[in-house]
Amino acid sequence: MTGPIRLPPHAPGMRVGVFGGSFDPPHEGHALASRMALRRLRLDRLWWLVTPGNPLKDTSRLASLGARIAAARAVARDPRIVVTGLEADIGARYTADTLRFLHARCPGVRFVWIMGADNLLQFHRWRDWEQILRTTPVAIVDRPGATLKAARAKAALRFPGARLEEQDAPLLAAARPPALVYLHGPRSPSSSTELRRKAGRR
Repeated sequence: MTGPIRLPPHAPGMRVGVFGGSFDPPHEGHALASRMALRRLRLDRLWWLVTPGNPLKDTSRLASLGARIAAARAVARDPRIVVTGLEADIGARYTADTLRFLHARCPGVRFVWIMGADNLLQFHRWRDWEQILRTTPVAIVDRPGATLKAARAKAALRFPGARLEEQDAPLLAAARPPALVYLHGPRSPSSSTELRRKAGRR
C-alpha cells in the first residue's frame, strides 16, 4: 500500500455490488450484467474492481491497468457504476483479501459479490473461496454456455441451503451469508477472450 486509499463514496446501510475482473477488454456484457444486478438486487451502487491480474491466468499480455480502467469507464455509462483500481492500491491479488479489506474499512455497508456463472464453475480454485461465501452474499449472473452447469458447480454444492429463490433477489444484500442467488435475463454473447482473439491478442 502506498499513500492514502481512496474508496468510492459509500455510507453505512448502502447496498453495494462488487464486480471484479480483468476487464481486458470491458464490453457490453459487463454493462448489461451490471444493470441487471443493480435493478434486481436493488443496489445503490456497483463497483467495478479492475484487477491488476488474475492469479489463475497468464497476464503477460494483459493491457495496462490504466488503459483497462479508462476503457471500463467508457463502457459503464451509468452514474451508479464506479470503476476503480482499488486492488492495486491496497496490494491485493485475491478476492478474499479485497473483501476482507472492504468489510473492515466500510462497516455497515452491505456488500454483494457479483460474478458470472462461467466463473462459478472454477470458483473452488480461488483462494479462500469458502470464506468468501461465508462472509459475503453472492449474486451469480447467467452467462451463455454456463446456465445448466452452474447449479452443479462445486462451490454451489458446498452450501446447498444458501440459495435464495430468484424472486427473492432483493433480499440478498441483507441476507446472512452464506447466501447466493442466480440471476437470469438478457444475455450478451460478448466475451473478452473472443474480443482479444479478434484483435490479435490471446
